[in-house]
Amino acid sequence: MSKASKVVYRPIGLASGMAGGLVAGIIFKQVWKKVSGRDDAPGATQSEYGWGEVLLASAIQGAIYAVVKATIDRAGAQAWARSTGEWPGD
Repeated sequence: MSKASKVVYRPIGLASGMAGGLVAGIIFKQVWKKVSGRDDAPGATQSEYGWGEVLLASAIQGAIYAVVKATIDRAGAQAWARSTGEWPGD
């Protein structure tokens, strides 16, 4: 990938990453609501939740974030490659 292409792709990648974080947060809230029956996930420093519930919520949130991020990054890379003929990771 050319230097100019990398410079142009960088803000696109950053913006898509931020959008992915927002999407992942929305998905996690819906999943957590179904799994636990509660509207809010436990925070690590909230004393009313036990270790198990905090760690389960964190694991689910991390898995959802990773899948959403990879999906958005891959789709963005494919769209970039279709538009420019260059794969952004190369």
